[in-house]
Amino acid sequence: MGGFAAVVLAGGAARRMGGADKPTLPVGGQSMLTRVLAAVHDADPRIVVGPVPPDLPVPVHSTREQPLGGGPVAATAAGLALVPDDITYTALLAADLPLLTGEAIDVLRLTVESSPMQGAVYRDAEGRRQMLCGVWRTAALRGAVTRLLEERGDLHGASVRELMEFLRVAEVSWRRPGPPPWFDCDTDDDLRTAEEWAR
Repeated sequence: MGGFAAVVLAGGAARRMGGADKPTLPVGGQSMLTRVLAAVHDADPRIVVGPVPPDLPVPVHSTREQPLGGGPVAATAAGLALVPDDITYTALLAADLPLLTGEAIDVLRLTVESSPMQGAVYRDAEGRRQMLCGVWRTAALRGAVTRLLEERGDLHGASVRELMEFLRVAEVSWRRPGPPPWFDCDTDDDLRTAEEWAR
């Protein structure tokens, strides 16, 4: 056992941004999707669940949840289906985290590797878990998806919060200066803020 994979969820509807293809929007001259993939440059495989632009500068595996629009847990299941069984750790990330860094991912990985927990996510200043900015023991994450599927009958519309009920999670605080790595872009104002931070 060993290795590290990344599953990036890139299929959201971006309703608050007029339905834009959010992961392709640029921050600091690069698409948000490209920036997230750069933060997990050492992951193999890197899997994008959602549309992949033809000019994406890095090689990835791509897939879609079935049916389309099934939500983040259905997308997680689709991504995990492409993660080999011998991969120990998997990052599960939203595609709209333009300020995510390799250092921030390393902190999560080290937390999981050195604790009895099944995953690690960041906790923001208000105490909320940033559940799509985490690193997981692959087998545990896969097992949680299976248990939720058994409980609900299908994953369509299932929330990440429901999935987390089946997982023991370490919560990590970000104590370094600068923007929080979990900052996501849900609105045009968020995008402008990220652009300022990225300069």
